[in-house]
Amino acid sequence: MADKNHQSPAAEQENLSQLLQIRREKLKQLQDSGNDPFLITRFVADHDSANIKDNFDALEGKEVSLAGRLMSKRGMGKVSFCDLQDKSGRIQLYARKDEMDEAEYNRFKKYDIGDIVGVHGVVFRTQRGEMSVRVVEVTLLSKSLLPLPEKFHGLTSTELRYRQRYVDLIVNPEVKRNFIIRSRFIKFMRDYLDNMGYIEVETPVLNTIAGGAAARPFITHHNTLDIDMYMRIATELPLKRLIVGGMDRVYEIGRIFRNEGMDPKHNPEFTTVELYQAYADFHDMMDIAEGVLSGAAREILGGYQVEWLGEQIDLTPGWRRLTMVDAVKEYAGVDFGAISDDAQAVEAAKAIGVELADAAEKTWGNALYACFDQRVEEKLIQPTFITMYPVEVSPLTKRSPADPRLTERFELFICHSELANAYSELNDPIDQRQRFQKQVEQRERGDDETEMMDEDFLTALEYGMPPTGGMGMGIDRCVMLLTGSDSIREVILFPTMKPQD
Repeated sequence: MADKNHQSPAAEQENLSQLLQIRREKLKQLQDSGNDPFLITRFVADHDSANIKDNFDALEGKEVSLAGRLMSKRGMGKVSFCDLQDKSGRIQLYARKDEMDEAEYNRFKKYDIGDIVGVHGVVFRTQRGEMSVRVVEVTLLSKSLLPLPEKFHGLTSTELRYRQRYVDLIVNPEVKRNFIIRSRFIKFMRDYLDNMGYIEVETPVLNTIAGGAAARPFITHHNTLDIDMYMRIATELPLKRLIVGGMDRVYEIGRIFRNEGMDPKHNPEFTTVELYQAYADFHDMMDIAEGVLSGAAREILGGYQVEWLGEQIDLTPGWRRLTMVDAVKEYAGVDFGAISDDAQAVEAAKAIGVELADAAEKTWGNALYACFDQRVEEKLIQPTFITMYPVEVSPLTKRSPADPRLTERFELFICHSELANAYSELNDPIDQRQRFQKQVEQRERGDDETEMMDEDFLTALEYGMPPTGGMGMGIDRCVMLLTGSDSIREVILFPTMKPQD
């Protein structure tokens, strides 16, 4: 026997159509009677639900004004109860026919869940002890013509939550927490860097070449100039030009665009902070990365312990710092420190089932990185700085004085996810040109995610750039960590979605 509570899609659609018609008829009646809610332009609310509850003893018996959305209705005889949801939470409304204008009360009875109202009333506690507002006057400020979903969760509606974030925020108010934490994290980061003497700047989103990272760009066209332009894949090269110009500490928080795949950790547009400090190196950047994330956790969450991707993460300062060679030795059992020959390094990688990409040169450095990427990264759970990357995968990084095969670079991993990438920046224009050229050759072999030659950036370096430390941090992933979110779409208000048919 079919479930009596389950309706066919056709029946559900018919019921929805009837609801839509009823709501439009209610709006028409309001408009015909001179009570068109869409003509109201302003309502002054002097309190919100959280403020009333937090200061109940002081406000009890006093008149307040508040505004929000009706989320439930009960009663509707001579006494009505409603839940009003505003920016800070929910509070109960208590309305009695004999305490209000009769015509206004009758209109109020016909309001629907989802309607937005302004309320003047008196703070009181019901007989059951619930903090409430006794309604004196209620004004319909906006008519909801679409009914809110009763349930807005589960696998089948997850995609709908992202497509209709506005509905998600209405019916799942806990979702708002992620975006409040996001805002607070960005503010904390700005304050942290500003207090260190950094200057926030803005650099172009559209560029004539794509540079500063290994990624495939989005390409657009400028009609007036009749040239193709690239949406930025990083802010690195413009910011380092500013270091050359004497702006010794700069940062930019901005949108980045990469024409890449979509998965729980990637979205085609995302937000990063990049910062550069003259007369500093990658060790200074490690201190900043640790300070920002641990400090934000303490201030926003109240402590250093967070749960993310099923793991208990400890953000207490004093994070582990491990060279890539040591990490591969510890986690994959291959000691690249004892290998000097390229062919031997490639064979050592093959021995543990690691293959180099077709476009990659068969070198010691590429073999080391492939072993780390395929055998080690997934094992890094607690905060760990992996340092000293091969020069082959770090075209903008200063070589290590101790081993020219390596660079002074780190990536920060937490729960096998990369959250930050930093360098002792390469400031030798001759070396930089040679590395750009290798990237160009690799691009010609079919790797379209390598650097392009940037002649103007090379010109800037030739004027002289001081020793500089630079870092990029993914804002979205940091917020995923702080909110315990397992998908980047949970921390981006409007993630990229495939168009619906």
